[in-house]
Amino acid sequence: MMKLLRFGLLLCLLLWAVRLSAGVPDTLRVGVADTLRLYSADTITIIGTDDTLHVASGDTLVVTGPGEPTAAVPPDTLVIAGVGDIMLGTDYPSERYLPPGKDCIPLMQEVKLWLEEADVAAGNLEGTFAGKCGEPKFCRDTLNCYVFRMPEEFVHCLVDAGFDLISVANNHSNDFGLAGRENTEKVLTEAGLAWAGFDHVPCTVWEKDSVRYGFCAFSTSAGTPLIQDLKTAASLVARMDSLSDVVIVSFHGGAEGKDHEHVPRTTEEFLGTDRGDVYAFAHAVVDAGADVVFGHGPHVTRSVDLYRDRFIIYSLGNFCTWGRFNLRGPNGIAPIVRVKVNRRGEFLEAQVVPVYQPGWIGTFPDPGKRVIRKLQELLEQDFPEVPLMIDEEGMIRKTGG
Repeated sequence: MMKLLRFGLLLCLLLWAVRLSAGVPDTLRVGVADTLRLYSADTITIIGTDDTLHVASGDTLVVTGPGEPTAAVPPDTLVIAGVGDIMLGTDYPSERYLPPGKDCIPLMQEVKLWLEEADVAAGNLEGTFAGKCGEPKFCRDTLNCYVFRMPEEFVHCLVDAGFDLISVANNHSNDFGLAGRENTEKVLTEAGLAWAGFDHVPCTVWEKDSVRYGFCAFSTSAGTPLIQDLKTAASLVARMDSLSDVVIVSFHGGAEGKDHEHVPRTTEEFLGTDRGDVYAFAHAVVDAGADVVFGHGPHVTRSVDLYRDRFIIYSLGNFCTWGRFNLRGPNGIAPIVRVKVNRRGEFLEAQVVPVYQPGWIGTFPDPGKRVIRKLQELLEQDFPEVPLMIDEEGMIRKTGG
């Protein structure tokens, strides 16, 4: 909703000059509580000002009170930001794996601007807010056990960084069992964050500025919607498509590490477990109505893709992972991807913001732009047929008209 102008006229009448797409200027008077439904793409000029409003077919203008014209017009272009794994420090098995002073706010301060300026920002919570709930999963050696429990108060660092949508579907969501999952739900909800990715909440709908975003999250782990079950995934996404303007899908899948940067277009296995066919999954959910697909799980960056004019990235890597994570080489660089779509979810362009983690001190802009070069290489090698190009500044655009 966007307030256009306060006139304060005694008769509560508004004079609007409508410059129609046909080029014929018309004038109409709109009174308080009147509704104007538009059936073509128009430009509205407010008489006596330099203000204009560009509107699309189907938009509605409503005058809500004396001198209070309000336009129920969502933006024409939406910016959807996505990042990969987030683990802000764990107090299990030891508090020595927490950031200094148990303060996570500094970890994303240098990069949060690119999230805050998006219409919606999404990330993957690689771990739990289990609090005192649940028991850690069994490990033979607790010092070499990758079980993540972030302090509950750390949720405010997600809010501070500008996140709106959080995926909880990954291989660490069960680190403290059902009780840990339930407490994670509680903490996220009370912080005002929309989330999805457990079996009983596979998807959610979140609204901002008159745009309804459907959000679904999948992984290969028990207790979450599975990327291996394409039929169920497609059904969930199709339902979100019927309820939403734009559908965002998050998935955690694929083999892990520097030897698994490429998308093999077949089922992957890692440490004896099925990590899904991420290519088949991404295309299946786009067929069902997904508009943007964000992948993560391999802890390295994977290629982008464009299918049916919808944007896919197969892995966003490690975004902000304090302690207990290998950040050497490709594991330490990652993109913030800012995808621009129209109100039908069709891809317009995207921006890669290169970031890196130089050890256990947080996430920073990467002056070397390493992940841009990495994505250029991966796109050329894995998807040479896809009509996308990535320039030296990280702008992703369609090719071939």
